[in-house]
Amino acid sequence: MPPVTQALIGLNVIGFALQNMLGPVVIAYFALWTPGGMPGSGAPDFQIWQLLTYGFLHGSFMHLAFNMLALWMFGRDVEKVLGSKRYVHYYLACVLTAAAAQLLVSQITNSPPYPTVGASGGVFGLLLAFGMLFPRRVVMLIFPPIPMPARIFVIVYGVIELVLGVTGTQSGVAHFAHLGGIAGGFFLLQYWRGGWPFSSGAPRPRR
Repeated sequence: MPPVTQALIGLNVIGFALQNMLGPVVIAYFALWTPGGMPGSGAPDFQIWQLLTYGFLHGSFMHLAFNMLALWMFGRDVEKVLGSKRYVHYYLACVLTAAAAQLLVSQITNSPPYPTVGASGGVFGLLLAFGMLFPRRVVMLIFPPIPMPARIFVIVYGVIELVLGVTGTQSGVAHFAHLGGIAGGFFLLQYWRGGWPFSSGAPRPRR
């Protein structure tokens, strides 16, 4: 396993262990909370570090296990292509854009304060990168077990997240954070590639 993917999995496991040892104080200080909150609600305040720290906490063991499985499945090959340094930048950027999307939607909908946790924003960014870097590689859905090319897999998951987020069918899941991770990953990859919307129109020199 490449070193950064291994380190990210280790940090998530440590974060979950601290949650279990220290209890609600970890969620209060390091989960992602809406800025301003509701006066008199008693909810913790937003702090700038929460934009990253929430991505290393999880709501349950199964939440952690599924995210780490996906990080292991997709992160290995993405890290090998991007290189460790760029891979770190990419993953953290997806975590940040996922947090920004979640906060924006919370403000627009005037939702009551609640904590957001999980590596899903970074994981969905990795899923997007995997689909763009290995578009024809066949991956398998878990439920139902249907094989499909990676790029179709990404599109299907993205559409499902959008539908679930707009309709609110699956409450308690930060669907717009997932979409924020996908969007952040897409624009960062396009920036590195010099593709839309960052292309100048001039032909790029070949290496």
